[in-house]
Amino acid sequence: MGIQTVDAALLQKIFLSAAQNIESQKEIINELNVFPVPDGDTGSNMTMTIMSAARDVAALKNPNMATLAKAISSGSLRGARGNSGVILSQLLRGFCKVIGEYEAIDVDVAANAFSKAVETAYKAVMKPKEGTILTVAKGGAQKAAELVGETEDMIEFVKNVIEYMEEVLEYTPELLPVLKEAGVVDSGGRGLLEVMKGGYEALCGKEIEFKGEISASAPSSGRTVDTSNISTSDIKFGYCTEFIVLLDKKFTAKDEVDFKAFLESIGDSIVCVSDDEMVKVHVHTNHPGQAFEKGLTYGQLTNMKIDNMRIEHNEKLFKEQESAAAAADEEAAKAAPKEPAKEYGFIAVAAGDGLAEIFDELGVDHVIEGGQTMNPSTEDMLNAIDAVNAKNIFIFPNNKNIILAAQQARDLTTDKNIIVIPSKTIPQGIAGIIGFVADKGPEDNEKLMTNACTTVKSGSVTYAVRDTKIDGKEIKMGDYMGLDDKTIVSVATDIKEATIALADGMIDEDAEVACIYFGEEATEEEAREIADAIEEKYDYLEVEVHRGGQPVYYYLLSVE
Repeated sequence: MGIQTVDAALLQKIFLSAAQNIESQKEIINELNVFPVPDGDTGSNMTMTIMSAARDVAALKNPNMATLAKAISSGSLRGARGNSGVILSQLLRGFCKVIGEYEAIDVDVAANAFSKAVETAYKAVMKPKEGTILTVAKGGAQKAAELVGETEDMIEFVKNVIEYMEEVLEYTPELLPVLKEAGVVDSGGRGLLEVMKGGYEALCGKEIEFKGEISASAPSSGRTVDTSNISTSDIKFGYCTEFIVLLDKKFTAKDEVDFKAFLESIGDSIVCVSDDEMVKVHVHTNHPGQAFEKGLTYGQLTNMKIDNMRIEHNEKLFKEQESAAAAADEEAAKAAPKEPAKEYGFIAVAAGDGLAEIFDELGVDHVIEGGQTMNPSTEDMLNAIDAVNAKNIFIFPNNKNIILAAQQARDLTTDKNIIVIPSKTIPQGIAGIIGFVADKGPEDNEKLMTNACTTVKSGSVTYAVRDTKIDGKEIKMGDYMGLDDKTIVSVATDIKEATIALADGMIDEDAEVACIYFGEEATEEEAREIADAIEEKYDYLEVEVHRGGQPVYYYLLSVE
């Protein structure tokens, strides 16, 4: 028997099944990386994006379509990581704009929602490229439109849409030659297909257990707080209170100021971030009920959580909780400082304590830990923006896969002028920051720093995770590879040979300075040997060596 309509209860199951399915397939999606480098993270990014929304969806009791749509849209928006994750969040956001207006979804509504999803996602990408997740999504929307009037059965409808999306996915190598040469289909498109397949299983009646967990945990900062000598009498506000407000009306800048002021009147350690559909709140208070009551004046509450910190301390669990609370205290203190806002602030993304120190020395206010192996989410960006007390804030993503998340955070920020400098590599980010001129205005500095990013050539050295052939090069698993801004320049079984060959491909007669940043699995001694060899070949070139501490990449190179 077919199904003609999907209500909120069924859609909740469908969405959780979709999230669970891509989580189970994320490593397969990660392996579809064009280059055989150990940082394929499309599957992980899409999983963390949809799981951010799925946890909110799972917490809803007896949802209607409007509250469900809000949870999906807001959760995915703020949890979006990487280009694929941001595009997925925009697809979900467009879909939810349509379904939120109905009590149930039929074929007509679903087709309109697919169309709106694709329209929203294409608008979010500055230069849409075919042969990607966008193409697969567009194919699904086109097929959905064709099926209107041909069937009223949602199971048949979704089955046909998925089958056509599979055909489009298989065709992506014909649209992107680099996919064809690597012998893979588009990873983002495959991820979207897994989302659809997981949802289809629930639509057909399969029961799934939503675990809400991601098997590969995100890296921890490793910082802890020793609270063994803290007395419960030292805890001024005893209840760590967290919740999300699903907005019923527009949440203005004045509303945010008023809400934060109220929270400050009843507690401390305040974090309050919002977009057009939700407000996330964290506060330490002695009156959690008052925080909830105030939140109810703006909309419905979900993800409510109260921890009694005094009891947790006495039970020896306080140390772990205080570590998280201390981080929240630090963020809140930065988000609402007493000093007047300065004119300019800087945020950079970097993986590796050495790189973080370099950005700190260059005057960066906040370094977000992340990069190739862990793309920060939109919410990570928003938290960093809250932590920087400046009127104008420049963000350096330092990775092409993080630029969209930074731009999404920019669009969600109303109280500060956020400028995203499209740095695609660490060397570009460093060059961009050096290009800042203090007595210039924001627009002039945006041009200066963006131009400065283009003056540096970037390279990196890592190892191959599989056998492949690309750009005419035979690559074996375990080989060392040198990559520039566009492609694989060198392949060798010796890391020094691969690195020097990469430098050869980057250095020309106009080059003056080269920098080598050695990673956590490389040594300074080896880096200096490589630097000496390069200087011997190019006597007009100055070569600097710095500790980067970055994972995955043995060396990062820059040439100016």
